Amino acid sequence: MSNLARALKEDAMTPNLQLILADVVEPTAPADVDTVAIKIDLTDELQVEALFNTRLGFPDTVYCLHGIMSRGSEDDFDFGLKVNVGSVRLLLDTIRQKQHPSGRLIKFVFTSSLAVYGGPLPDLITSSTIATPESAYGLGKLTSELFINEYTRRGFIDGRILRLPTIVVRPGPPSLATSAFISAIIREPLQGLEATCPIGDSLDSSALDLPLWLASSQVTIANLVHAKHIPAELFPPHTRVVCLPGFTATVRDEILALGKVSGKGALALIKFKDDPVNRRVVSSWPSKFDNTYALNLGFNVDKGGMEPIIWRFQREL
Repeated sequence: MSNLARALKEDAMTPNLQLILADVVEPTAPADVDTVAIKIDLTDELQVEALFNTRLGFPDTVYCLHGIMSRGSEDDFDFGLKVNVGSVRLLLDTIRQKQHPSGRLIKFVFTSSLAVYGGPLPDLITSSTIATPESAYGLGKLTSELFINEYTRRGFIDGRILRLPTIVVRPGPPSLATSAFISAIIREPLQGLEATCPIGDSLDSSALDLPLWLASSQVTIANLVHAKHIPAELFPPHTRVVCLPGFTATVRDEILALGKVSGKGALALIKFKDDPVNRRVVSSWPSKFDNTYALNLGFNVDKGGMEPIIWRFQREL
């Protein structure tokens, strides 16, 4: 959230920025931005309604970034649905009931996931590939996507649904996401800490050849900002879904790139403990998408694979 707030502050197309930040822990307000920071339970109707009654008034854009991540949703199905579907529906219904005083439709930017895909898939995912999730997290994301498309069709909101690649390298502590290890096996060794890889049992394991669809955090943040600037008429009438651009790399590619950047000492900090549930979920995700539609809408893509991403993360530590 802080990275997105910083990017919005620096965005020339977002003048006079004001922010209403909401999270399960009280968010930190960025410097020099008029901000209301609220600790909130987004599954509570009264608390959600209060978001739209702050001193800053009614927002022009809502970024819906929250969720119970993949492994957390898999392990606690009911709570995952309550947060990943129920709270999103609460936000949508609150916007529908209140509406912007100017009559403008609120832009609702929703971060979805490649976890909406599963089952037999084509070698290349396109915008017309049918989503058939094989995880509770994917189910929740796809269900919310359908609500957002329908609320957009009915003129309640101006929705923008972004199916994110797996983000690497995510800053901060590991999350409950099934994909958390993809950042952890880079982030922790660069800081001299051990990390566990749940795919394979050694550096020689063939399981490390598992391909992943990835994007850097920097490019993803830039694309989140760009999403709110796209004219509504550029989207097709039947869907607001965009698969954000990414690139394909294997788990082994990640590890080899880490070795090139930081040496054998960093590689020695990666410990292997194969997790069949984790491996099943990650293996169900597609690893190659057609970037054409997203690039035509003006979204950005990483260049150069994993090494530039690792170098940049190391410099920023």
